[in-house]
Amino acid sequence: MSNLLTARELKEQGSLVDLLSRLGYQPVPKRGRERMYYSMLRDNGTQPSFCVNDDLGVWFDHGAGKGGNIIDFGLAYWKNLGFNEVVKKIQDVCSVAPAAPRVLRPRKPVKVYHVVEKVKPLGAHPAITEYLKSRGVFDVAKFYLSEVYYYVEDDNDTRKHYFAAGWLNENNSWEVRNRYFKGCMGHKGITFIPGHPKQAAIFEGFIDFLSWRFENPDAEHSIIVLNTLTLLHQAINKAKAFSCLDIYFDRDKAGVLATRDFIKALPYATDRSKVYQGFNDYNDKIKAQLKPFVVAREEKNNFFSKVQVPFER
Repeated sequence: MSNLLTARELKEQGSLVDLLSRLGYQPVPKRGRERMYYSMLRDNGTQPSFCVNDDLGVWFDHGAGKGGNIIDFGLAYWKNLGFNEVVKKIQDVCSVAPAAPRVLRPRKPVKVYHVVEKVKPLGAHPAITEYLKSRGVFDVAKFYLSEVYYYVEDDNDTRKHYFAAGWLNENNSWEVRNRYFKGCMGHKGITFIPGHPKQAAIFEGFIDFLSWRFENPDAEHSIIVLNTLTLLHQAINKAKAFSCLDIYFDRDKAGVLATRDFIKALPYATDRSKVYQGFNDYNDKIKAQLKPFVVAREEKNNFFSKVQVPFER
């Protein structure tokens, strides 16, 4: 008898969370079914965008727009190994082997439904407000974002409620984001904000657009937000209508490659990422500028903690 699980058995029984833990990766604080990690498949990720649902045995990297099962992860992580080598590698790392006799407990597929319950103007929920303030974009976001309240329900009628900042894409689906999660309530799509008929600015995500708007309040550009780099070609097609294009993608490997492909398709486009040189993206620059004000406010709020009171009431 072979001491290795078959690929099918590994997909049904293997734990992504256990594999990642043994590889040295730990999630940020858990929220609901999903665990969020800083992506180990991309360089210079500054936000937890790698999502794992161990109940379903699936993962999705929001920054790369790719996902799959435990074997798909192994193929992406160990790029130089073949399929059978990856299957063996996962089992070696996790120290798993079939029992004798073996009783399989296959993971039942569960359909998950996302339902938007209500949408409110920004500023109603303090957690959403504080999240956007921590990114330095709340005052600008009030003109573009809403608060989206939604629930996730599976075939077992298990329902969990969530809230996030959200904006609509071209498919009329809500792109949502909070401190622990980034996703879409429906079909992914780019977001387009009409403005100048000949000038457009292009961004990977909405937080970076808001960071640019914070520094350029009077700019008249039309805006194209990809919401995921996998929609690069759709964004290029949209951008063909403009004769002046400014690109503000991340300065990590994926962003640099996307910028290169964009300019290859539309050579008159200009890479503007030098305005946040030294940072991974536009928002990192804004947050860095915000830190001195945060420290000053905390020191002001903590003033009386340094005062020695000589008596008690």
